[in-house]
Amino acid sequence: MQDIMYKLKDYEKEKLSTFLFFILYFLFFFSSLAFSKSDTNFRLVIHGGAGDITERLLTLELQKGHEEKLKEALQAGYSILAQGGDSIDAVQAAVIVMEDSPLYNAGKGASLTTDNKVELDASIMDGRDRKAGAVAGVSNVKNPIMAAYKVMTKTPYVMMGGTGAEQFAKSEGLDIVDESYFITEKRSEQLEKVKEISRKLDQEEGINASLFIDPLMFDYKYGTVGAVAVDSRGNVAAATSTGGSTNKHYGRIGDSPIIGAGTYADNNTVAISTTGLGEVFIRGVAAYDVVAQMKYGNTPLAEATMNTLNSVKDMGGTGGIIAVDNKGNFVMQFNTKGMFRGMIDQNGVSQVAMFGLQ
Repeated sequence: MQDIMYKLKDYEKEKLSTFLFFILYFLFFFSSLAFSKSDTNFRLVIHGGAGDITERLLTLELQKGHEEKLKEALQAGYSILAQGGDSIDAVQAAVIVMEDSPLYNAGKGASLTTDNKVELDASIMDGRDRKAGAVAGVSNVKNPIMAAYKVMTKTPYVMMGGTGAEQFAKSEGLDIVDESYFITEKRSEQLEKVKEISRKLDQEEGINASLFIDPLMFDYKYGTVGAVAVDSRGNVAAATSTGGSTNKHYGRIGDSPIIGAGTYADNNTVAISTTGLGEVFIRGVAAYDVVAQMKYGNTPLAEATMNTLNSVKDMGGTGGIIAVDNKGNFVMQFNTKGMFRGMIDQNGVSQVAMFGLQ
């Protein structure tokens, strides 16, 4: 009888062990599914400026060049995200590619000031803790977005400008180049065109036209570049870089390096990068305006972005906004004829466009 009791107890233990095994197996299986789902839910969105971008103004060669460069920038960020990397590193990598290209008004190929100089601005923001960094008015830092990142990670500051920012970038081991590196024939011709129109207005109207005319009206596009991303852990980040407007006066700073105007990122809402007429985007606090609508009014991302662009338009400005939230929802909206833009998702599927309604 005692032997039978022992056998029953052993049988019950075996049943219990089997039951616990299956419970643990299913818990592991479903948790693996959940992890796998979140581990692949990432996305990168980029822009290369918005404005009067039409097929009439861009040769087939230029169109191809932009398409290839946008894809290269997307791949630079994607390679980081696909390996489980952080969104903050992905947006920086994407922007660096565009800064290194003479096609865009950022880094090499930046617009020139009235003194035939370059003054570069950039900013970056991490949605995890809302830390941010920016530089303004630098003239010898090869990649201003890297300097902005160093400000964010190596100093207690948010923004540094001018020679101080340049000295800091050099002390951090960033590439310092001669100013001639940034100057291209295209930008020199663009500057001369604006100056010639200014001279004619001065003669005909007797005014100092360079103080009153909008230099952006002579540019066929705004070439500011930017990137936003969400990584596999739901962290968002944003980065923006620019050379500013053609024929701008010494010391002019636009929206790109200003947190809340040209760049913003918050894990609870969205990451934003803007492009357009900087003064209006500053006055409208454009990037944060989208965030505020989502945060306090539960406004959907696409609606919030369009509301902001409409507000910018009401103030006399035009441009574009890219954004991505922590679930991977994204927008690439603009109120101009076109915007250089692209997106790549967790499956490596990418799309690039430049004209309206593509």
